Order: sequence, then C-alpha cells, then structure tokens
Amino acid sequence: MSSLRKAGKAGQQEHRERSQLESRKHLGELEKKKDYKLRADDYQKKKKKLHVLRKKALDKNPDEFYFHMINSGVKGGIHHEKTSEPTEETLLQTKLMEGQDLRYVRFKRDVERKKIDKLKSELHLLDLPGVTRNVHTVFVDSKKEAKNFNPVKYLDTHPSLIDRTFNRPKLDTLKEHSVVGAQSKADVTLANRERKAKYSELMKRMDRERELTIVTNKLQVKKNVAESKGEKPKRVLKGSSSRAPVYKWQYERRR
Repeated sequence: MSSLRKAGKAGQQEHRERSQLESRKHLGELEKKKDYKLRADDYQKKKKKLHVLRKKALDKNPDEFYFHMINSGVKGGIHHEKTSEPTEETLLQTKLMEGQDLRYVRFKRDVERKKIDKLKSELHLLDLPGVTRNVHTVFVDSKKEAKNFNPVKYLDTHPSLIDRTFNRPKLDTLKEHSVVGAQSKADVTLANRERKAKYSELMKRMDRERELTIVTNKLQVKKNVAESKGEKPKRVLKGSSSRAPVYKWQYERRR
C-alpha cells in the first residue's frame, strides 16, 4: 500500500513555502512555520505560568503568618537572616570543629590503607576476584615437543604442587625442607580456608577505605566552599553516594 501511495504522489504538484518579498528583503528571512511553532509554544508556556501565579496571588490568605517573616529582613537590598539568640560558637570555632571531623575521617582512611597494604603484602592476590591470572607460556621448537610436553618435568616439582600459583618449590628444595600443605590434605584445606578469610577481610577493608575516601572528599569540598571569599562558587555537578559535588570557582588573577 505504501508503494501505491508513493506512486500516486508522483504527479502531484510540489507545494513550497513562499519566500520574503523583494520589497521586504531588507527585513530578513520570512518566518517559517517551524519558527512560529517555537515562538507560539514559548508564548503559551509563559501564559500558563502567569495564570498559575495570578491564581496563587488571588488565593493567598492575607492573614497567613510564618516565622520567617519576622526572622529575616532586607538591608541595603541584601537579604539577611535575623538571629534572636547569639550562637554558642564563633566562626573560627565552627571551622575548627569541621576541620577536626575532616582530620578524623582522614586518620581512619589512612589506618585502613595501612591495613590493606599489610594484607596485600601477605597475600599474593592470585585468588582475589577480578584480578587477572598470570599465564605461564612455554615455547617449544616443534609440535611433537608441544604434544609430549610434561609440566611436572619442566617445572621440576611434585605433581601435587603443579596446580599452585604460589609456593611451588622444586624437588631439590622438597628433599631438604618440608613445605606446609604439600603433604597433608587437611593442612591444604586449612590453609585455603585461612587464605579465603584474609581475602574476605581485604575486600571489606577496601570497600571501607573507598567509602572513607568519598566522605573525605565531600568534607573537603564543603570546607573549601565555606572558606571561599568573594563570589560564591557555582555547583557544576551534584554529589551522589559515589562522589563529591563539583564546584567551579571564579578565576582570580594572582599578583
């Protein structure tokens, strides 16, 4: 059906919007329908907004009272908040308390980082989720050698240790020293359980350190905004649970 409609329109006359008259060329391009539509929509939007504001003004109760009427005022064209009681802390004391909170959070974050570094030094991070495992590539000269390749013989270790990614001593070392977990299956299970517990603790501490870093960034931004002089900085990006808000300060030329 669409092809028939297209075929029927083949002989129709093409309708075009008229252009500006020659005598009115100096006034610019003639307004098209799309331009008028934008202007009309904007006019209707403003008309509806004025209607809502006019209705609110008519419905307003002249006897309405709220405390902000007497707790604020305008002096010299600038709005000020009236405080009936003096604050217990000065501006310097408030900044010191906020700075104390920031220093405490930073201290706790540094403590977590030190514990994370200690756990990472004890573990090999080979069984940690999300960590790419290393691949041991062995190059041989022919396909026959690749087919008959024996990793136990090549690595010169015990067959029970071939699946290990760490602590895989050679046979000469095993003859002189005993390796924990190499002989007893119960020891291997216990070692794996302890290693998993340490990995779990490491993941929890990394999550806590990430949260403390976000809190530190938010407190630092709040402090910078409070201490800013002159024009108030403009917020560019709103903060969330995973990041601090982003503010833009007015550029000041340094002498």
